[in-house]
Amino acid sequence: MPIIMQAEEVETQDGCDEDVPILVKAEEVVTGSGSWSLSFAKRIMDFTVSLVALVAALVPGIIIYVLVRVTSQGPGFFRQKRAGYRGRLFTLYKFRTMEVAQDGSGPCLTRDADPRITTIGKILRKVKLDELPQFYNVLRGEMSLVGPRPKLPVYAAATDAFYHPGLTGFATLLFRREEQLLKHVAPGDLDSFYERRIKPLKARADFQYMKRASFFSDARILFRTVFASLIPSVGVGLVRKRQPKRRFVFGQRARRSPSLRTEFE
Repeated sequence: MPIIMQAEEVETQDGCDEDVPILVKAEEVVTGSGSWSLSFAKRIMDFTVSLVALVAALVPGIIIYVLVRVTSQGPGFFRQKRAGYRGRLFTLYKFRTMEVAQDGSGPCLTRDADPRITTIGKILRKVKLDELPQFYNVLRGEMSLVGPRPKLPVYAAATDAFYHPGLTGFATLLFRREEQLLKHVAPGDLDSFYERRIKPLKARADFQYMKRASFFSDARILFRTVFASLIPSVGVGLVRKRQPKRRFVFGQRARRSPSLRTEFE
């Protein structure tokens, strides 16, 4: 399946070695082991699961919609343009969890204990029920069940365009406490901190996972997402860091390698 990209290579930054660029060749995506991520079989799974989920969530969705409307002023749904597959923009749907404000009146990134989040919004965001309407995006083929999270164009990494954005993903679980991390960053530094520290790591994690993804690994990501939403301790263990063996010399300890290899289970 061809990929419409102008550049032959996409360059991202490794958050651990900021001076060493990671070169991602477009042919890796096409001919690599990530054929499942772009396969018709995955699209069938996305369509089937999203259709069943929308039917099952119809009544709970109506209840949530009413609660959002009666507990705060504004619409029940939140709509926003996000960057999708091959960089195409699409309208993402969520249950509104924040107070309605004028554009540009607050930061685009959300931190833990953000005063803009409504009371019902805190509950919905904690258990990820605000994401339920995105099954409609999956049904339409704009998103997938598993993939890089859809981002605003300004925050999207170049490698995100290689795959359909997902309801959940590898980096989503790794950074499931991202809002708590951003809580300690000054509002004026949020964008720069995200660009320098979080975005490169998430982009690399998602890209590496999608290249190696399979039906079973996607299923595991989905189950871990459900459990991580209900039980905070679940969701870790997706990656493990292998530390090099320490060699001891008489009277001297060998220096530890500065890099740690990250493996996918």
